[in-house]
Amino acid sequence: MTTDNKHQQLAEDALKKYDKESNAFEHTGFMAKFVSALAIVFSVFQLYTAVFGVLDAQLQRAIHLGFGLALVFLLYPTFPNRQGKGLHIIDYVLAFLGAAAPAYLVIEYKELVLRAGTVTDTDFFVGLVGVLLVIEATRRVVGIPMVCVVLLFLTYAFLGPEMPSMLAHRGLTPQQLVGHLFYTTEGIFGIPLGVSSTFIFLFILFGAYLESTGLGKFFIDLANAIAGWASGGPAKVAVLSSGLMGTVSGSSVANVAGTGSFTIPMMKKLGYDKEFAGAVEAAASTGGQLMPPVMGAAAFLMAEFVGVPYVEIVKAAVIPAALYFTGVWLGVHFEAKRKNLKGMPREELPNAWDIFRERGHLALPLVVIVYLLVSGYTPMRAALFAIVLSILASSLRKSTRMKPIDVVIGLEKGAKSVLGVLVACASAGIIIGVVTKTGVGLKLASALLSFAGGLLLPTMFFTMITALLLGMGVPTTANYVITSTIASPALVQMGIPVLAAHMFVFYFGIIADVTPPVALAAYAGAAISGGNALKTGVNASKLAIAAFIIPYIFVLSPVILMIDATPLALVQTLITAMVGMIALSSSLIGHLVTDMNMLERVVLFGGGLLMIIPGAVTDLGGLAIFGLSILIQKRRQKNQ
Repeated sequence: MTTDNKHQQLAEDALKKYDKESNAFEHTGFMAKFVSALAIVFSVFQLYTAVFGVLDAQLQRAIHLGFGLALVFLLYPTFPNRQGKGLHIIDYVLAFLGAAAPAYLVIEYKELVLRAGTVTDTDFFVGLVGVLLVIEATRRVVGIPMVCVVLLFLTYAFLGPEMPSMLAHRGLTPQQLVGHLFYTTEGIFGIPLGVSSTFIFLFILFGAYLESTGLGKFFIDLANAIAGWASGGPAKVAVLSSGLMGTVSGSSVANVAGTGSFTIPMMKKLGYDKEFAGAVEAAASTGGQLMPPVMGAAAFLMAEFVGVPYVEIVKAAVIPAALYFTGVWLGVHFEAKRKNLKGMPREELPNAWDIFRERGHLALPLVVIVYLLVSGYTPMRAALFAIVLSILASSLRKSTRMKPIDVVIGLEKGAKSVLGVLVACASAGIIIGVVTKTGVGLKLASALLSFAGGLLLPTMFFTMITALLLGMGVPTTANYVITSTIASPALVQMGIPVLAAHMFVFYFGIIADVTPPVALAAYAGAAISGGNALKTGVNASKLAIAAFIIPYIFVLSPVILMIDATPLALVQTLITAMVGMIALSSSLIGHLVTDMNMLERVVLFGGGLLMIIPGAVTDLGGLAIFGLSILIQKRRQKNQ
């Protein structure tokens, strides 16, 4: 096996180990055709309703869930090691029930509306089966951490009278809970599944077609041409390509496996440590979830929860995402300078102009979708146009042209790719249902405020810890729903703008992917690089320092989210934040102009924090420390 093939195999193994969605069962014969047909029909249904009008909320969401559950139980079996033997009978039964339980809502829709609030024995049985199937599907596709959170909330729903006084409620009967979770739009069929059945599905389908056109290879080659020659070139290629992939990718682990199989061997060859190489890819790939316009599909949920147009979420996310990737870029730059790592020879790198001339048309759909969103088109309409354009754009050159069968395969791939998000949204609906029925959201917010003594900074700190813990091992969409439901109300009660509060918990939920001890993206990076997983996670956390600090900036100074922003205030905040990022990144690596001792690193870290904290006095103090550090190091360099 060649070295390249070895790293490719390591990437595939890491993806299967740390991303449960990648463990789909490989059917053969009739079942392979049946599952493919089911997935294609699912996509056609979604496209049909997007073109001709979405059905009533519960009908649209029930059909969406029915397709999703049936596919989950056919693709993620009870006994996954039966490859070549077919599925167990249990999986066929569960797939049938997964389609039948939501179908009951569709068939009995009028009757259920007429007797709203009354749950018959049949309703209760079907609803209970539906709730249990959602939990089991979550275990198979999303993982145990999400299931544990769901079960914790269900337990709380039943044991309300036994809870401490601050969290106590009168408790719910099984009939009340099932009726609320399965027969209203405040539970499983709530906002998360509603967004999944409209915006998210189309954007994931759009991403599937972009991937089929070879856009990922285009991004990697373009990043190589732009940054491969610079100091530590392959690491900067990893940062740039992962940022570009993040515009359409929905998984940090999948991003690590996709670009890491190429960039991590290059970094190791150049001279980066195994742990640092894996950490660079993990930090950069995790940042892809923060990069507009998709943001791991959480942007659509945020727009619904906050109650603002989707384009406002995209605008608010641009500057923080740019600062994050700047921080990671600076980290790899200073590490390269510290180790005197050169870039790759220019003659070995592709030419940027040639890449644009041959494959630049593949990026047209991305440009168009951003233009349409800014122009006021709905996300659904913009995604529809972009899907059609991605197919048409690929036809501009023979080398990238999609065949008719590729278009059909894209429908299948899109439907299968949405399953993780779909199931996560359905199970997140269970959590929201318990929160709305018991009022625990405000109770937890009050408890958090009480614990923090009613002070802003301690409240932010404890909210950060809560979001990090809840985000461990949970996919983007689900961890945003959980953290925004549980943690963000505390910040809102402190007078923080709603959008800033939601962005705060979103960032810390995402960065849990590189924060030990459960740092899935870092573990995937370590699996490919062959490094120690814990050390890789620690290095990734250092590189991702921006994500631990930027949320504090936009809570203390929402101007960075374009909230009440004036041009002067925005420029001032950007300049000081950028210089602060240079100070922080260099202090963590231990090199700015030259190597630093521990005292210099601590002082410079403090100076960086001062520049990031909004305010003229702190900015001036931080700039003074930064300038003095440069002078001292330049003098030492001259003496050396």
